[in-house]
Amino acid sequence: MLELEARDDKHDYPAPRASSLLEGARAQSEVDRVYAAIFDAMMDRRLLPGAKLTESTLCDIFSCSRAIVRSALSQLAYDKLVIHEPNRGAFVWQPSPKETQDVFDARMALECLLIDRLLTLSDLPSRLQNLRTMVEHERKAFEAGDRIAWLRLSNAFHVKLSDQLGNDVLTGFMYGLCARTTLIIAHHDTPETSTCSYLEHEIILDKLEANDGEGARKAMLDHLQDCVQRLHERDRTPSDPWMAFSVKR
Repeated sequence: MLELEARDDKHDYPAPRASSLLEGARAQSEVDRVYAAIFDAMMDRRLLPGAKLTESTLCDIFSCSRAIVRSALSQLAYDKLVIHEPNRGAFVWQPSPKETQDVFDARMALECLLIDRLLTLSDLPSRLQNLRTMVEHERKAFEAGDRIAWLRLSNAFHVKLSDQLGNDVLTGFMYGLCARTTLIIAHHDTPETSTCSYLEHEIILDKLEANDGEGARKAMLDHLQDCVQRLHERDRTPSDPWMAFSVKR
């Protein structure tokens, strides 16, 4: 039987799983457990866009009923992370060029709004200290070659930045957009061309702490636009998607 989860090795740079970032996101049911495991495999880029999600295989992996698997896949489809194709089954979402542009346009608009709202907080510098620590962990993970931890921390930065406002709706939107962005990058990007996102995150925090709204918005837009520019199509030999649940870092 394949392992159900990737190992969480202990380092001095904790890297939260993507499924743990929202308040109250801890698994409460069998459906939640299956959902979270598949979601984290996608966010870690262990389960890539286009992978077929066969119900019978998932039932074996998670030792659960077909009804539970179907419910988890339906929830992932509702979140636009899985698609159901008639007579073919469920697949990890593969973005079209329009969907890619739409997601990044939404990210740019929302993150600029978040920056404007953050700059109204009188205690913003103290609120950002945890983000400073997270970016330092991101740097350590990158320098150690710990790709999964680096990916998790890079994604968590944006969700946790949004979370400083205490607006659960806005944070939920950011969480969903970051998840779709991760699949877009996994679909297009080659790891060797990815730049050090922690450097860009540091610049964003510097501008926010300096109360430089224009500079912070520009730094965020430059960061997201750089992500778009790094996207490019690449040939990829289909891999066994079920290995996503047994990969060891």
